[in-house]
Amino acid sequence: MKIIKPVLLTLWRIWFYILLGVPIIVLSPVLIITILSPKTYPQFFLLARLWARIILFGMGFRTKIMREQEMEKGKSYMLVANHTSMTDIMLMLLVSKNPFVFVGKKELAKIPIFGFFYKRTSILVDRNNSKSRFEVFQRAQKRLNEGLSICIFPEGGVPDDESIVLDEFKDGAFRLAIEHQIPIVPMVFPDNKKRFSYTFLSGSPGLMRARVLPFISTEGLTLDDKKELKDKTRQVIYNQLIKHHEQK
Repeated sequence: MKIIKPVLLTLWRIWFYILLGVPIIVLSPVLIITILSPKTYPQFFLLARLWARIILFGMGFRTKIMREQEMEKGKSYMLVANHTSMTDIMLMLLVSKNPFVFVGKKELAKIPIFGFFYKRTSILVDRNNSKSRFEVFQRAQKRLNEGLSICIFPEGGVPDDESIVLDEFKDGAFRLAIEHQIPIVPMVFPDNKKRFSYTFLSGSPGLMRARVLPFISTEGLTLDDKKELKDKTRQVIYNQLIKHHEQK
């Protein structure tokens, strides 16, 4: 019996990567057309949401999205959430109907098939390269000027220590939000770590929740307010994560 569970988990993990790649292959002719111009990015985004839904449903994840405030159509936002799983990407795509662009680590571009489209539609950052970090701001500003939203997982990656509920936040999301005077949309993904963490032989099908918290305004703020905004955002996400843990 001891060997059955690891075998099933291994097959389940392999199934995830099949679900990750097959829809992209099937949709690739249309996907390629939609990434050729910024004008067709909203169409690419609709296909990305379909892709995310296929993966989460195919993995046996039942999603529940709770909203304390709704995003307005056609308005730009800074989307932020805790980061514990690769499925955070898919869940974020389901949460936001407003087209957005991910700012993410360049390593994900190495994933076969997925990486081809990821590096052409997301803003990749090498956190060890100051030039790369500067280019991120330039590309993000361009995307915001095009009317899109930006999604950044402000922890800068998944914490190495499994016991960390929420790691310290980086500055980038809050600097961009202030510079463009766009609201912060804090979100909590309380179940993704349990459902599908980066630990290979772990996880299970089941409920995967997302909670959209009240937006945090940046109107009238300057870069001098960046730390206060960052700390406030982290605190509201942290408090909600603790509530979810206590309700178990």
